[in-house]
Amino acid sequence: MTRILRTMTLSFGDEDFTEITRARLSRGGTHAQRRLTPARRQRGGAKMAAALLARLCRGTPGLRGTPGLRAARPPLSAAAVVPPLLLRRPTAPPGPRSFSAAELVRAAPAPLQPYLRLMRLHQPAGTWLLYLPCTWSIGLAAAPGCLPDWRMLSLFGVGAVLMRGAGCTINDMWDRDYDRQVARTASRPLAAGDISTFQSLVFLGGQLSLALCVLLCLNYYSIILGAASLSLVITYPLMKRITYWPQLVLGLTFNWGALLGWSAIKGSCEWSVCLPLYFAGVMWTLVYDTIYAHQDKRDDIMIGVKSTALQFKEDTKQWLSGFSLAMLLGLCMAGMNCNQTFPYYSAVAAVGAHLAHQIYTLDIDKPEDCWKKFASNRTVGILLFIGIVLGNLWKQKDLKNVEEPSENR
Repeated sequence: MTRILRTMTLSFGDEDFTEITRARLSRGGTHAQRRLTPARRQRGGAKMAAALLARLCRGTPGLRGTPGLRAARPPLSAAAVVPPLLLRRPTAPPGPRSFSAAELVRAAPAPLQPYLRLMRLHQPAGTWLLYLPCTWSIGLAAAPGCLPDWRMLSLFGVGAVLMRGAGCTINDMWDRDYDRQVARTASRPLAAGDISTFQSLVFLGGQLSLALCVLLCLNYYSIILGAASLSLVITYPLMKRITYWPQLVLGLTFNWGALLGWSAIKGSCEWSVCLPLYFAGVMWTLVYDTIYAHQDKRDDIMIGVKSTALQFKEDTKQWLSGFSLAMLLGLCMAGMNCNQTFPYYSAVAAVGAHLAHQIYTLDIDKPEDCWKKFASNRTVGILLFIGIVLGNLWKQKDLKNVEEPSENR
């Protein structure tokens, strides 16, 4: 209250405040002034301050010598006295805008957003997991001492986005009734009713048409090989209704690029390299998609959907360890059959360490931890790709060391 009175003194000037006080005292007399107790003085000061604040907020001029301050209105609330602008809390300045895939989808026009979410552009982890086996194969097929063909890497990148989108669209069309019953998937565009089945079908046709344009940029062998994968893309969503091993079918589908990348560079598949690489990719998919399936295992039991997570149960870590070991053996066999060098095998060792850490720290009963481990597999694929590129560049050094003694002879 003392602060308010001081503010009033500063606002009206010392003379104005003094005259108002004298007017009050003149009606009460000197004797009344002496009889004022501290409590009464405080109540009177509160009424005076409230009246002054009310007149100040209304902008009423002529406060000097204002009569009737003793009969002032009851004290007003802070909301009535203080202007509304003063009651608003200062907002923090906006932070830097994020350029993540989810942010880009949210920034898209509203009618376009359901289609972008249908093809999972806001969750690029799956696109990476589809694309990375293609990069391994393209890298292994590069000439010794050369970098991978960047045109092919770009072409396969576009194809991965389109085919992953097409696969997710097909999956959601098959599973729209199941998705409504699972908390994590209930907000998907088809399950939520944001778009119709017919609209999804038209959108699927557009994605497959664009993917076909990408495929037609390759040689005839690769066109036929790529078209053969479409049957897997269409039938995979049905496997969770039939078998506890739908992740195996997903592995066969997602790692088709391990075959296609080599044939796009070389004109055909070198099966001694491509098959071990493909096998390694399938084992890798069994690792990360089993982890992914543990997020929904309670809902899957309720709605009758099967998965390796339900098959393995508490033995999941032992199975994942076996799949990881099989993956590493496949990678080593593929590397030996294409004369890979020290950086490649160093990367394979790093991949093994990463998978071991994933499995050891995994908590299959915590969905957030399962998602974190699943998404970290992008790092596994990138590590291997870097090892392939460096190993291929290392081959040039080995060739120079072989040529130098022959020239000395």
